[in-house]
Amino acid sequence: MIILPENYHAQRALENNRVICITAKTAFKANIRPLRIGILNIMPEAKSYEFSLLQPLGRSVLQIIPVWIKLHSHKYKSTASHHLKDLYVTFEQAIKQELLDGMIVTGAPVEKLPFDQITYWNEIKDILLYSQKEVPSTLGICWGGMALAFLLGIEKENYATKHFGIYETINLQRNHHVTGSLDDIFWLPHSRHAGFSNQVIEQARDFGIINLLAQTVNLDYPIFESHDQRFLINLGHFEYSTVRIIEEYKRDHQEQNQANGPENFDIRRPINRWRGQRNEFFQQWLNFCHEETHKQNVSTIKS
Repeated sequence: MIILPENYHAQRALENNRVICITAKTAFKANIRPLRIGILNIMPEAKSYEFSLLQPLGRSVLQIIPVWIKLHSHKYKSTASHHLKDLYVTFEQAIKQELLDGMIVTGAPVEKLPFDQITYWNEIKDILLYSQKEVPSTLGICWGGMALAFLLGIEKENYATKHFGIYETINLQRNHHVTGSLDDIFWLPHSRHAGFSNQVIEQARDFGIINLLAQTVNLDYPIFESHDQRFLINLGHFEYSTVRIIEEYKRDHQEQNQANGPENFDIRRPINRWRGQRNEFFQQWLNFCHEETHKQNVSTIKS
């Protein structure tokens, strides 16, 4: 259940996809404390990407307030300034009166760049270091996950060719609070130019820095978490639709003249094999945020 501002541009599309949308006024009458989920959205065409995240988030039985966060130091070239002004707030504004119960850091088309060469890196780093201490769980998607891993001391590497397609993935932790409800083997979309070598990831595991949660068949580890479970990293894109995969292929083909389509995906007859796993992944993550927030509230009352 998603709490949206009145006349939100994607409300009808969300409702057509069986997402319950309510206003803040209606939510207030229910007398239920909603989860405040901060979303640091730095994807190109930020406005259209909102739907990709709200669709799985909105399937929760919990009331969810999406708090859209913008950066001071980033120029949003592909998103209208009036949309940012009407819907987005700075991180300082987001936490001014009430803490966040969870946070999502989206991907960004900067995987190939070293972090210190990204114009908005210092601002994001400060936000993530704060969230590591104050937010129950921060979920990093694709480049957002790489940023979380970098703060854990794990260095990414660039790929010679784009890692693009839908890949079989092995569930390594069947009792985990988020991935435990996923199938033993599931499909996960990827669209990235960078990642982590198995050697680096396994070394970080052996040093007790991270817990490994999933492994792509014959490839890398796309889902893992910090040992304290504050950071959850998913290098894939569960939130992607079949249309999004096709659009990215067409864009890459036009810009780079590459004829190869996404692996394990037929753009002429697209089949979505990850929708149910997407919903389960986000639902269980929200449940974890709720449980951790409840624990903190109980601890505060007792103290």
